[in-house]
Amino acid sequence: MTPTISVSNLSKHYKVPERDGGMKAAVISLFNRKYRTVKAVDDVSFNIEAGEVVGFLGPNGAGKTTTLKVLSGLLHPTSGMVNVLGYEPTKRSHDYLRQVALVMGNRNQLSWDLPAIDSFELQRAIYSIPLNEFKKTRDDFIDLLELKDLVNKPIRNLSLGERMKMEIVGALLHRPKVLFLDEPTIGLDVTMQRRIRTFIKEYNQRWGATVLLTSHYMADVEALCKRVIVIHHGHTLFDGELNQLVTQFSSFKTLGVTLPDPEIDLSQYGEVLTRDGARVTLRVPKAKTSQVTANLLSDLQVDDLTVEDTPIDDVIDSVFTSTKEAK
Repeated sequence: MTPTISVSNLSKHYKVPERDGGMKAAVISLFNRKYRTVKAVDDVSFNIEAGEVVGFLGPNGAGKTTTLKVLSGLLHPTSGMVNVLGYEPTKRSHDYLRQVALVMGNRNQLSWDLPAIDSFELQRAIYSIPLNEFKKTRDDFIDLLELKDLVNKPIRNLSLGERMKMEIVGALLHRPKVLFLDEPTIGLDVTMQRRIRTFIKEYNQRWGATVLLTSHYMADVEALCKRVIVIHHGHTLFDGELNQLVTQFSSFKTLGVTLPDPEIDLSQYGEVLTRDGARVTLRVPKAKTSQVTANLLSDLQVDDLTVEDTPIDDVIDSVFTSTKEAK
């Protein structure tokens, strides 16, 4: 089966002018400008099958947004091959653009002064959506995101979370087969984040859409993505299932212990991370987890004991830290 998204040896490099500070350097740069090459994306390859929801992770400047812009046809790659739905994105054919959507957090595409309902009509005209199909899709999305009381307000009068939901509706009215989502929940409160995650999951399940998602909120990734691709400094560090990432890059487990006596010192069993009354959180080497658990239960009166994998945020942190130290 042909992948929906195929990226092979993708690179995107920029030539950036640079000079020293001061008037002399400014004058010299007028006649002898120096440049350096910034490798935003450097030899990245991956395939994504139809219907997959894949997390695309990395720190700021890793090359995530650049990759999404190349995939959506906004940027031309320096080298490599990109194919989405059988199309070459940089050709920006109408048939291709009708089947994809790029949603970027805190970026507005709807008219600031118009009610959302009017902006939706503009989207219908742009994509030539049949009226009956448009009304059904629009109303379904409005119900799913609980926007019925907001669609008649000008976009500028909505909160950040409300605007973001309207932007998502506007971007998906033509029911694209591929979604590129760049920080869709950035800056939103927990409730808004949860509603948008639920909507994305529902859209994926209902229409079988393929989703490539970047987010700094690991709750988004854990809720939506079984597979993740991690990049750093433009290079791929990991491509696989989320639980494999935890296994590969985390050498610790987290133990939560509740004791009747909150004064007992547990530092001999592992690194004490937090202490909240009678509840103590320990970090223990994965290889010693079974032995430490057995020792706790035999040595002490334990009211409650939990064993968990390292939080995904900490795992991602350790990936970037280990890469930086390796350099």
